[in-house]
Formats: sequence, structure tokens, C-alpha cells
Amino acid sequence: MASAHGRLGQHVLAVLDVVLRVPSIFIIDAIFNSYSDPGTGWTGTAGRALIRALGVLVSSVVLVLSQKSLFKFYTLFAAVLLGAASVLINYYSTSHIDFYSAYNRAALGFRLLPRSGATLWLGLALLQLLLGLGYVALLNVQSFCAALLVLDIMAPLWGLMLELPPQVRQALALASGAILAAHVAINLLWKLKWFYYSCRYVYLLLRHMYRIYGLQLLLEDTWKRIRFPDILRVFWLTRMTAQAVILVYVVRVVRSESGLQLGWDLFWDLTSNLIISGCDSTLTVLGMSAVISSLAHYLGLSILAFIGSTEEEDKRLGFVAPVLFFILALQTGLSGLDPEERLIRLSRNMCLLLTAILHFIHGMTDPVLMSLSASHVSSVRRHVPVLLVSLVLFALPVLLSYVLWHHYVLNTWLFAVTAFCLCLKVLVSLTVYALFMIDGFYNVLWEKLDDYVYYVRSTGNVVEFVFGVIMFGNGAYTMMFESGSKIRACMMCLHAYFNIYLQAKNGWKTFINRRTAVKKINSLPEVKGATLREIEDVCAICYQEFAASARITPCHHYFHALCLRKWLYIQDTCPMCHQHVYIEDDGHERAAFSNNNGYAAPGQERAEFEGEEGGADVGGAAGGAEPENELLEDNDSIEYDGEEWGTQPGVTLAEEEYINDDTDSN
Repeated sequence: MASAHGRLGQHVLAVLDVVLRVPSIFIIDAIFNSYSDPGTGWTGTAGRALIRALGVLVSSVVLVLSQKSLFKFYTLFAAVLLGAASVLINYYSTSHIDFYSAYNRAALGFRLLPRSGATLWLGLALLQLLLGLGYVALLNVQSFCAALLVLDIMAPLWGLMLELPPQVRQALALASGAILAAHVAINLLWKLKWFYYSCRYVYLLLRHMYRIYGLQLLLEDTWKRIRFPDILRVFWLTRMTAQAVILVYVVRVVRSESGLQLGWDLFWDLTSNLIISGCDSTLTVLGMSAVISSLAHYLGLSILAFIGSTEEEDKRLGFVAPVLFFILALQTGLSGLDPEERLIRLSRNMCLLLTAILHFIHGMTDPVLMSLSASHVSSVRRHVPVLLVSLVLFALPVLLSYVLWHHYVLNTWLFAVTAFCLCLKVLVSLTVYALFMIDGFYNVLWEKLDDYVYYVRSTGNVVEFVFGVIMFGNGAYTMMFESGSKIRACMMCLHAYFNIYLQAKNGWKTFINRRTAVKKINSLPEVKGATLREIEDVCAICYQEFAASARITPCHHYFHALCLRKWLYIQDTCPMCHQHVYIEDDGHERAAFSNNNGYAAPGQERAEFEGEEGGADVGGAAGGAEPENELLEDNDSIEYDGEEWGTQPGVTLAEEEYINDDTDSN
């Protein structure tokens, strides 16, 4: 029970910590969006600029205060508000309230029930007593001084009770307010020392962290400590709620006066105005990005739970989506556009964001899809969720493209969205999935499976590369003739590097790796027919029998050509003894061989290799002709993941089982 109460207290403190920082964001947003009249001269302009800078500075300091200092600040601020409220009540009651009239009207205009003056006086006395007690409690005033302050706050009411002349009552109220103001000023001056030492401590701490960890880690620590994304979400939602309430109130007033009829057109106008006002400044765009981050985060978690994935790296959707949205907003100058143009640009950015989210979700589902098919999982319940998500990823972009092409004319933006909406990746994943499922259905080794997978993935990569080049040209045209900006130029450079240069480089590297591996396989002697049947053993990689042929390494071990080629994608050594396997001399094709247990086939002599040691030397020399780790990985097939295989000269049992899973048809 104690731990539950402790956790509840921590949650309450966390909520208060976020809520108390939100007013600083509102003040900064109001300062940046305020209008300044340039016709007041340079003195007025300089004064307003100074006040704005001071307001931004104070709000920023309050925003980054520690939790303890933040609570102290708001305690002092609340005490000042209570003191100001008591002074205003005293002034209003002594100057504007007639306690002996038949009716009394409150400040908000509501007519009260007829009461006697004594009843109202007692109510004011109770209110002032509560304000005074709250003031002295928040400032932690000593008992004697606290009693004097409470008496000072209630002194003007004594003048009402004693029916003193109006001038005396007003003077008494002014004297009471002056005493309370002097006490507040003394407390503020006393707290100024604490504020100075607190700021100095924060400065020294930040300087120390900057020198040790650098600016990036300092900003990350401050970002997490003050819970800045939560602050932005509360700020944006509060602002939107307040504006929605105002719009609903205005509609009700107009409807009552002019008989306005409610309909879908009016609802759309209200929603459009609300959306437009939700991205009219940089801070509101940040707030909208924070809300998108939460929605994308929980969407990603839901999809991961639905498809049964546990990868931690796939939980980054809540980070990728808001960053992309904010970059698009900066690139298009969203907050500085006219309201109507801003709504159109926001809808276009949302379409681009949706397509990017679909691509990211495909990146989450593709490993699960490949894992289920390559490992030959027979449970239908495991396959149905990921297939359903893949079908949605295929159908939704097609539907989006169809709707956009029927409502908009062709332009650079529509071309970009259509290019992103192409379902090529989903088709490639489903095709590879189908190939692996067919391989698992039959109980024979499908030697051409690896080639088919490579052809499918290579075709998809080539088409993506072509569209990447076209998109670069589309972006260059947009930047030169429509809306050029520095951010767009930077994004085009990043696109050219990651989506064009690196993709071409990796594709060419994969092609060279495969061609080199095939060359190495073809250089090894091949055993077929009756000679192969005399060797009663299995491939040491996939543990399958030799049905048609086998390849012999210089160290007299033999494997399936497909299995050995997969191995050579990773490293250029024998899986059994780790000697180099590449031989350039074609004269070794009639070399003798032994099975993986050291047994030599009848009718063959090992002397044809000029002795066992000579053969080993030839193999070593051939291996030395190329770097040992020339081939590291194949980026186009899931079987050849260099990070999972590693580049160690030895191979563990897990690696052998990994090859076995990809080549075994059972």
C-alpha cells in the first residue's frame, strides 16, 4: 500500500511539473505572435523589444527550472496573487459597494438575492480571512507577523463596520494595501538572493555538464528532465480546446441572433478554422508534432503487438513521424502562410507523412514476414496478422493515389505522393514470402531459390533507384521554379546521398559479391553420378544428402554448391577447417576428394594433388590472393545478414543452424 501511494505521489508530482511549465510556453507564444505598431518611434520600438526580450528570458528560465525551484517560484507567485486579490477586494468594497441597498450586484453582473449589509460584510470578512491565511501560509511568515498581516488585510472592513466617512475608508484601504505591498517587496528582495544563488548553481552545473558531456547530451538531458514533449502536447491541446470553446460560443451567439442553421458546411468551416489556428506559429507546429508523436508511438506499438514482433528498433515510429512532420512544416513555411493556403499545405504534408508512416510500418512487418516464411512456421495464426497488415499496406496507398488523382490536377506534389505510394516494397516482400513458403511445402532442396530471391529483390531495388532519381529531378524542379528554400536544398542533398548514392553503391557491391562467389564456386571441382553415390555422407552445412552434385574444396571437404555459395558470401574459408577455398588453377578439376569424415572414394588417389601437403599449400596460396574478409554481406537477401553471421574465422553451431534453416526444405 505504501509503495502504491508513493507511485501515486510521483505521478502527481510529474503531472504538476508539466502543468506548471505550460504557462511559460503560452507567454513565449503570445510574445512572438504579438503585433507591434511601427509608427510609435524608435524609443517605443526599443522599449517593446526590451520588454519582449525580458519576457522571453524570464519564461525560458522558469521553463527549465528544477522541480523544487519551480514549486518555490509558483508558491511565491501564488502568494503575490492572493495579496493582490485581497487589496483589490478591499478597494472595491470600500469604494463601490453599498451594503444597505435593497439589491446587490456582483462584479460579473449576476443579480443576488436581497441580503442585509451585515450578511455581506460577514461574507467579505470570511473571504479576506481566507486570503490572508493563504498569503501568510505560502510565504511561511512567523506567527506574530502573520497575525499583524491578517489584521492589516481585514482593517478596511472595520471601517465599513464602524461606518466611517468614505474618505477615511478609502485612506484606510490604501494604507492597508501599501503595507501589504511593502511586505511583498521585502519578501521579493529577500528571495532575490535565493534566486541569484539558484541561477548561479544552474549555470555552474550546465557549464560542468557541457564541458564533460558536450552540447548534445546537455540538450538531451534538459529535454528529458523537463518533459518537453509532454509540455508541448498539453500546450497544444489546451490551446485548441480553448479556441474550440470560443468558436462554439460564437456560433451559439450568432445562431441565437440570426437563426443560423447547423450543417456539415458549418461544421467543416469550424474544423478548418480550428486546424488553421493549430499551426499558426512555430510553437504550435511543435505542439502538433508532439501530438503526432504520441499517436504514431501507440500506433506502432499496436501493430507490433498485432504481428507478434518484439524488436526494440521497430518502436521508433513515435520519433520518426514528428521529426518528418516538423521538417515538412519548416520546408514549406507552414506557419507563415495565409490561412487558406496553410490548410492546403497542411493537408499535402499530412499525405506525405501518411505515406512515410506506411513505409515505416512495412519496415516493421517485413522482418516478421521473412522470418515466418524462411523458418517454415506452420501455425496459421502467426501468418494471418502479418499478411493482413501487408495487404492493408498494399491497398491503402492505392486507394490514396486514386482519391488524389480524382481531386487534384497533376503537379510536383501529386507526383511525389504517387511515387511514395507505389506498393513495390510490399509486392517484393509478398513475392519473397511466397517463394519461401513454396520451398517449405516441398521436401526437396530448391537450388534456384536463392537466385529467384535475388532477382526479385534486385528488380525492386532497381525500380526504387529509378524513382529516387526521378524524385530528385522533381525536387530540383520544385526548388528552382516553385518554392526554393535552404531546408529543401539540404533535404535534396540527403536524398541524393542516402536514396541514390548509397543505394547504387550497395547494389553494385551485392552484384560484385555474387559474381565473385559464383566464380569461386565454378573454380572448384564437381562430383556427380556414381562417384557421388559412393560417398555415404551429407553436406556439412545443410545436413542434406547429395542428390545431383557436390563441390570439393582444396582441403578435401565437399558441400552443395548452393550452400557453399551462401557461405562464401560471408567469408572465404572452408566451413570445416577454415582454409581458403578459392583456386584459380583449372588443372585441379580432376583432384581427388574425401568425404567430411576423412574417407577417400575408391579408385581415386590423393597423389593427383601432388601430395596432401602440396594441396594445402596451393589452397593457402590461392586464398592469399584475396583479402580474407572481402565479402562481408549481401544486402538484398535475408539469408546473408553480415551482422548476424559475423566475420570471425570460425563458425559457431548457431551459424550452421542458420544456414541449415535457409537451405533445408523440411
